[in-house]
Amino acid sequence: MSEPSIFATLRGESRIWAVAAIHGDVGRLAALHRQIAHFFQPGDQIVYLGNYSGHGTLVRETIDELLLFRRSILARPDVDCSDIVFLRGAQEEMWQKLLQLQFAPNPTQVLQWMVGQGIAPTIEAYGARVEEAILSARDGIVSLTRWTGQLRQNIRNYDGHTALMSVLRHAAFTDSGTLLFVHAGIDPQRPLSAQSDSFWWAGSSFATLDEPYNGYRRIVRGFDRRHGGVQETDFTVTLDAGCGFDGELLAGCFAPNGELTQILSA
Repeated sequence: MSEPSIFATLRGESRIWAVAAIHGDVGRLAALHRQIAHFFQPGDQIVYLGNYSGHGTLVRETIDELLLFRRSILARPDVDCSDIVFLRGAQEEMWQKLLQLQFAPNPTQVLQWMVGQGIAPTIEAYGARVEEAILSARDGIVSLTRWTGQLRQNIRNYDGHTALMSVLRHAAFTDSGTLLFVHAGIDPQRPLSAQSDSFWWAGSSFATLDEPYNGYRRIVRGFDRRHGGVQETDFTVTLDAGCGFDGELLAGCFAPNGELTQILSA
């Protein structure tokens, strides 16, 4: 890959737990973590499929729960840091763009679009307000730069939050070439290294995949706008029962051959 740092490589000979979009529902996340901890075996790996925030209000608590569970799993024998992978979801992609809002050609319009996509609770979770951002955007780039700078400082007040956002991967795949994990979708006409925003916004094309993509036996995603639960085809698996929208949080366990062998819900 031309940009290997944006991808994570998982061991193809081990089981992999994939966790669907969370959307700030820390209660369901904590309950699901207890289940994973019970079933977790030596050699297992975990990949979170993005959208840790957005829509739900308990954003900081959700990130804290992710960090605490990661630490508890790393404390087990023979678990390596690379065994736990966090993907960037659409919410995290918007968050990175929000922190650079002063560089947007039409910052007010961009911000209003983000609010429509559910980013407002995340802004408020870190001590800022959408109305303040709109006023700053109208005042000009200096005022808006001050607003985003304060927001960055607010995030740094919470241990590990900035660090986690800095290590999010765009996708993860097994070294055996069997499984590919993404947030919402891919563009089947593009190679993996050229997907760009497709990982976050190409969900509609995901359901049309009727042949292996790039040699992978199966592609797994964790966000579906329809929140249709577990959906399996010969080549894809979707895990999204609407967590953050009054639905359950799902996790699936995948065998080395790509088979979905267990589903957990909370």
